[in-house]
Amino acid sequence: MAEIIIDAREALISKNLSVRRVLPFRKKRMVGPFTFLDHAGPVSILPEEISSLDVLPHPHIGLSTVTYLLGGKVMHRDSLGVEKEIEPGAVNWMTAGKGITHSERFEDPSFLAKERLEMIQTWVALPEKDEETEPSFVNYQPDKLPTYTDKGIRMRLIAGEAYGLKNGVKTHSPLFYLHVELEKGAKMELPHQHSERGIYIADGSLEIDHFSYHKGQMVVFKQSENPNIIAKENSTLMLLGGEPLGERFIWWNFVSSRQERIEQAKADWKAGRFKLPPTDNKEFVPLPEKKSKKVDNDEQAPNLLS
Repeated sequence: MAEIIIDAREALISKNLSVRRVLPFRKKRMVGPFTFLDHAGPVSILPEEISSLDVLPHPHIGLSTVTYLLGGKVMHRDSLGVEKEIEPGAVNWMTAGKGITHSERFEDPSFLAKERLEMIQTWVALPEKDEETEPSFVNYQPDKLPTYTDKGIRMRLIAGEAYGLKNGVKTHSPLFYLHVELEKGAKMELPHQHSERGIYIADGSLEIDHFSYHKGQMVVFKQSENPNIIAKENSTLMLLGGEPLGERFIWWNFVSSRQERIEQAKADWKAGRFKLPPTDNKEFVPLPEKKSKKVDNDEQAPNLLS
């Protein structure tokens, strides 16, 4: 039986870009080390100004952001000086560590003539020993991410280990993260080696142990469970999980095992002590006025901006 079912909530992350937010959830803040999941799009009709979709420069500490596209193009710029356009099937893995800023811009309106924009972003909390590591950014192209195909099943390993697949994406703790496409009637099981495992239904619907689940839901299982998963229609899934890291504070874009570190990051951003991306430093997201909360309490999480 599922440990918990999480229904995505609507959130606005820029002027005209709304997302379905899955994690953090008030009764389940993390799945393994994953503390955040946003699903943006699909967007098939542009607003009058494409720039209204942009996510302006903003800061992070204590986590890695993982950006994966199901469609479209996004330009990443960060305070390390990296400028990298990401396309479907590739992964942008940015480790904030002691602090980084970045923006996500939508600069090519022509892509929507061919495909829709659809983006999944997750955050992976860092182990305490790595929370103050030097920031870094790596783009992994699709040919570096192993795939597996079986009858009615296609999957790509984004990071970690699962189903005998492994890749060179650098992680800081044991985890798995996969993009899975199931044809109607296809069956699969979850990987067994991880303590916490979640299925996010990006599209379609599933039958799991005789219960039905639909688009926009995450179903979370403990390691002791071995659910039978059947696609009720052609479905797109994001599978993720791993080993828990312990409690975390999360506030806005900051994650830390220490409350005082969150307060320091807030003060640093407000005072302008974070470096902005060198070629994207004319505007930024201001610090919101909200209180910090532990990720293991029962209160509603603050509205985050990825």
